[in-house]
Amino acid sequence: MKILVINKLLKEHHKEHIRKNASEIGGEVLFVESETDIPEDYKDCDIIYGFGMKNAAANKNLKWFAAPSAGVDFLLKPGVFANEDCIITNSTGAYGVTIAEHIITVSLMMMRKLDYSFGESLKHNWTGPQPQRSLKDSRILVLGTGDIGCCFARRAKAFEPESITGVCRSGICEDASFDRVYKIDSLDELLPDADLLVMSLPDTPETRNILSKERIDLLPADAYVVNVGRGSAVDEDALADSLEEGRLAGAALDVFKTEPLPEDSRLWNTKTLLITPHIAGNLTLEHTLDVNVDLFCENLLNYGRGFPLKNLIDRNKGFSRFSLALLKPEFVGFCRVLSESGEKWCSFGLFRSADSREK
Repeated sequence: MKILVINKLLKEHHKEHIRKNASEIGGEVLFVESETDIPEDYKDCDIIYGFGMKNAAANKNLKWFAAPSAGVDFLLKPGVFANEDCIITNSTGAYGVTIAEHIITVSLMMMRKLDYSFGESLKHNWTGPQPQRSLKDSRILVLGTGDIGCCFARRAKAFEPESITGVCRSGICEDASFDRVYKIDSLDELLPDADLLVMSLPDTPETRNILSKERIDLLPADAYVVNVGRGSAVDEDALADSLEEGRLAGAALDVFKTEPLPEDSRLWNTKTLLITPHIAGNLTLEHTLDVNVDLFCENLLNYGRGFPLKNLIDRNKGFSRFSLALLKPEFVGFCRVLSESGEKWCSFGLFRSADSREK
């Protein structure tokens, strides 16, 4: 089994961790910094951990693409894989800490007018006090209660907001940081009571333009919007219009419909809009890299032993699912017995049908 790892940020202890787990399942590992470094004898590798798009498009032997990112919309387009049966996993679970800290950072920057003060300081202007807001007693609405949304909610709780409300597909999330959780079809009723709207959604047909002009108009005039999921979720022109007309207090966007953001985009000059270049979650934070590698190594052992993989992507839905197709026959039989007893399997293990986890 040939395992190709494409990542220039890995340290020696990360590589040793991967080698150790690969050896337990009879795998051979090659580490390269970019696709241009792949030797001829690894162009037919079985597994890629990293961003190996060119190899994926040419390698008919590729069986598993382990993306080090949480978002995988770029892998779901036609023609990405030479082997259409290649399975995909993402790295959900690795980015919650870093992106949650980013959300807290930009929220406080906007509420405390630090973006304005910093801009004035570059002009050597000593400005007077500015009106400020606080996370304390704020009504926070979190659109997306996965790893990122939950990590943010746990941290935001320490600021003593009036409420933290979650919104997700099922209306179910076990994280106690949320005061309440609703299904997505309740969004229109919740937006008028949001002081801070935080969005951490994947790119799927259901999430595209979910924050439409009509929904932006439902937000209070003093509300803030933060988007760290995918740019496709926001009507950018409608958001810019609302900011320019003073119908929103501010917004912080880390993701955009077109990336990099074009030089001539109106967003660059939109007032009270804080722009970051898709940096909320990346592998430059060591904690993120450590967890990312740990997730891959755990999945690598599961793959070699025929056990279920974490974060297996449903290509039709664009997010993680669980599949019996990867399991050894005796494990499949075990799953079926559990299923008949009223229990279900998810990508993170076993849970009962009546359990409160987000499904």
